[in-house]
Amino acid sequence: MLKIGLPKGSLQESTFDLFRRAGYTITVGSRSYFPAIDDDQIEAVMFRAQEMSRYVEDGVIDLGLTGKDWIEENGSQIVEVAELVYSKQTLRPARWVLAVPEDSAIRSVGDLEGKLIATELANVTRKYLDEHGVNAKVEYSYGATEAKVGIVDAIVELTETGSSLRSNRLRIVDTLMTTTTRLIANRKAWQDEWKRKKIENISTLLQGAIRALAKVGLKMNVPEEAKEAVISMLPALKTPTVSPLKETGWYAVETVLDETEARELIPELKRAGAQGIIEFPLNKVIP
Repeated sequence: MLKIGLPKGSLQESTFDLFRRAGYTITVGSRSYFPAIDDDQIEAVMFRAQEMSRYVEDGVIDLGLTGKDWIEENGSQIVEVAELVYSKQTLRPARWVLAVPEDSAIRSVGDLEGKLIATELANVTRKYLDEHGVNAKVEYSYGATEAKVGIVDAIVELTETGSSLRSNRLRIVDTLMTTTTRLIANRKAWQDEWKRKKIENISTLLQGAIRALAKVGLKMNVPEEAKEAVISMLPALKTPTVSPLKETGWYAVETVLDETEARELIPELKRAGAQGIIEFPLNKVIP
């Protein structure tokens, strides 16, 4: 049995959706910490992302998903299996930033000397201050950190788009670190042949699901006289797939491309002679 930790909280829904795309169905009650997963070789439990790496390091679970930020914050000794670039809102990395009120006199890290900073990422923040030779007090924040601006001099907070900070009239002074979700394994579990293979299988499927999030497939029928022109327009993982149809002089053409490219390309393909164009979503892309 492979014991896996899934993040409870802001990443929960996006993680469940990612596993669904990877081929696993996960269900959990609103108050349960033990999800059901349709693989009888996997046992799942939910932890907060902040504590996940400690439980993986200690062998409470074999495998877990958490941010690079919390691995650094906890100083956990684990095996980093894969980087999984997804978050609760976007497919971009998130940032831990130093922020102050818009009218604050603080313009750089050096201006924090003797100041008070609130954050959940206390150890990383203290290390950041030490690296810059700044003596400031770091207070651990138990949530609602943005609301403490005005009570403390500065905060270190996680942001994906920066919109929440702007809406709270906060100004970013510096970025402490960029973080993405990581698939991490216990060192002893990684040495177990069966568990390692199972972990690698999960990693391959999850990474394939992430690659597929921003891509779509295109299928179309193309007459002989338009074939070369259409193929020359198509991006692909390698080259488009071209197959002759039963009707002489016609071909089925299929490719995979970024979803943003498809909206520009489809009208041009039609003008070039392609017919019966179908765009379809993808669950996994495995190179």
